[in-house]
Parts: sequence; structure tokens; C-alpha cells
Amino acid sequence: MDFIKKYLYQFLTGLSILAALLVFSLNVPRNREANFIERSALNIVSPLLQPVARLSNFIENIWDGYIRLVDTHRENMRLREDIRTLNIRVQEGNEALLANQRLERLLDMKKNIKAPTIAATVIGEDVTSWFRTLVINRGSTSGIREGMAVVSADGVVGQTVKVTSSTSRVLLLTDHASGIAATIQRSRARGVVKGKGEMLCALEFTTREEDVKVGDMVISSGIGGVFLKGLPIGEVTMVKRGEYGIFQTVSIRPAVNLPHLEEVMVVQRGGYE
Repeated sequence: MDFIKKYLYQFLTGLSILAALLVFSLNVPRNREANFIERSALNIVSPLLQPVARLSNFIENIWDGYIRLVDTHRENMRLREDIRTLNIRVQEGNEALLANQRLERLLDMKKNIKAPTIAATVIGEDVTSWFRTLVINRGSTSGIREGMAVVSADGVVGQTVKVTSSTSRVLLLTDHASGIAATIQRSRARGVVKGKGEMLCALEFTTREEDVKVGDMVISSGIGGVFLKGLPIGEVTMVKRGEYGIFQTVSIRPAVNLPHLEEVMVVQRGGYE
């Protein structure tokens, strides 16, 4: 404090002179050379102005960088939103393409069926230890009755067993209660396809002498009046002939991928009130 009081007058005097020189130098006309006093003032002021200029540039660079970061962040957010929107559109387009392909295959199957059909969408499933059924979005108001055959683009699915005004329950061919008269396409051996659960079937009542091999295609025989003749049912995966008995054991893998089924057709023929 004593030091400041002692030199306060000198400090204020020097500061006043410096300020005067600074004002004087800033008002010098630009079209003439500086004199001795002006050059002296510039020499004194320059060391003080350089740190101020550097500080000003530093602050300006920080501010510009901040503004650029803010703009970049906003641009990144906008681009992310655009990418998300495009991804959704791509997914929707892919889903529409796959649905269109499934419907085209279903229409191809329809061309081979010589009976009226109606398309339906799978809206539910009941795969318990007792039943293997699906629920579709068509019912009696669409002309569906219990006991009608249900098929997909790949072959036999099952038949309707419970019909309401707007929905129908379909008993799958893999259910234990299901039975479909069938034929081995290659050898014309006959039998009945019975559901075995776990998405498997078996061809029963086929005698040991009948020609059945692994890889054979099993089709509906048309006997019974529910399923039209020639509809794909599945492929033989195992043939076992025991030492005793008159029948052989034939396992079948369904032609239809039942767990992934989305669209079906109901053949509007037969059935019962």
C-alpha cells in the first residue's frame, strides 16, 4: 500500500501521457509521414497493443469455433434424423416387397385350384400341448364354413374347425386330430397323413409292400372331399419297416413353414353348416 501511495502520482501522470500519445497517434493523417513524436508514440504503444490484439484474436477464434461446433452439432442431428427416416422407408419398402412376393406365390397356387377361394391373413395362433391351430381374419360373413380346406403357396395348411362371423380357427395338419387322405406322388402309394405335433406328420396305413422312399413328395389324394387332389402336403424324411406288422412307419416334414405362415387361402368347397 505504501508503495502504491508513493508512486501513484507518477503512475497516473505516465498513464495520462500514454493516453494522449495514443489519441494523437490515432488521429494522424494517413497521407503524410510520421514525425519523431508520432514514431515515439507508436514505439511506446505497440508493445501494449500486440498482447491486446493476440487476446482479441484468441477470443475471436474461440467464438468462431464454438459457433462452428454448434452448427456442426445441429447438422449432425439433422443428418441422423434424415438417416433414420430413410432407414424406416427402406424397411417399409422391403416389407412391402416381401409381402408382394408372398401374395404372388399365393396367386400362382390359386390358379391351380379349380374351386372358389378367398385369401385370409393369420392373426393368431394356439400352439399348446393339446392343439395346433391358427386364427385367420375371415369368417362366415365371407362365406367360410367349418370343414373347409386351408392352403398356402407351399401346400396344405389344415382345415377350418371353428367359424365366427369375422374369424375362423384352422386346425393344422400337424395336430393329432388331423387326418388327410394322401398319396406318394412318385409311386402312388396311399395312406393317411396324421399329425404328430412338434410340426411333424406321419403317413399311416401304408403297407410294408408299398414303395416309399426318403425324399418322396406326399400330396393330397382327393379322397374324402375336403382337400382337392394333388395339393402338396410334405416330404418323406424317414421310412421304417419293422419285422412284424403289415404297415410301415413313414415320417413327413410339412411342405408349409407353419410357424412363419402369414397369408393363406380358404377353398370354398364342401364344409358343413
